[in-house]
Amino acid sequence: MISRLSAMFAAIACAATLAVSPLAAQAQDQAASAAASAADSAPAPADIAPAAVSEPAAAKPVDNPYSLGNIVAHGNVVDQAVLAILAIMSMGSWYILFTKLWDTSKIAREAKEVRASFFKKASLQEGLKSLSETGAFRFIAQTGVEASEHHEGALTENIDHNTWVTMNIDRAVQEVNSRLQGGLGFLATVGSTSPFIGLFGTVWGILQALTQIGVAGQASIDKVAGPVGAALIMTAIGLGVAVPAVLGYNWLVNRNKSVMGQVRAFAADLHGVLMGSRKVAGR
Repeated sequence: MISRLSAMFAAIACAATLAVSPLAAQAQDQAASAAASAADSAPAPADIAPAAVSEPAAAKPVDNPYSLGNIVAHGNVVDQAVLAILAIMSMGSWYILFTKLWDTSKIAREAKEVRASFFKKASLQEGLKSLSETGAFRFIAQTGVEASEHHEGALTENIDHNTWVTMNIDRAVQEVNSRLQGGLGFLATVGSTSPFIGLFGTVWGILQALTQIGVAGQASIDKVAGPVGAALIMTAIGLGVAVPAVLGYNWLVNRNKSVMGQVRAFAADLHGVLMGSRKVAGR
């Protein structure tokens, strides 16, 4: 539970950082433009009397009506909806990335402990007690032991013991695999759709800007550059959401393959131990 909450807060922090970075860059550009304007409008040093020299006044930042903050505060419904969808996608992607990284790291640590201690125990019951109660290896081992000890029933008796144990262990392994794969579909969806959602916001913003310019009848560069630049921010945000999702998806797929290899190796060894213990018990 603690790991899930930590991952959620980390996802919110990462999404907020990506959202604030364009605002910070725009604020720096505005401050630089204001400072340059103040320097250009200042009188020459020869025209200033020595007694009149004083500390220069701080340049007042110029408000940019086409910034990301202005879109959030005063944008139309479509722009705000696009930003909200991209924000949800970003937070969901980072949450899945952190939680799955935690899950695979936990299973990798358990695999090292299992190799070092489980198969050196005197009995399977002692081996089970040495495993974490909430771990994947405990779940697989418990499933295999129960299947080996309980093979009764009018229908299940038609299945030989070896096949019955194999089926139950394979189902447990597949369930662990399904838990690790959970959320990867969301990452793939975000990676493939978020650029187009951002592009939709860009197209809509440019359409609205051109409509306003056409109504006003003015097509100067200052009337065109601002609205178009604000609309392009949507595409940049869409790419900023898609890239971490795609990289995280590929990274987690590779980690899952490595972890599941260790899980399947444990399951195969456990199956051999269960079959060997049955043969010994039957002698």
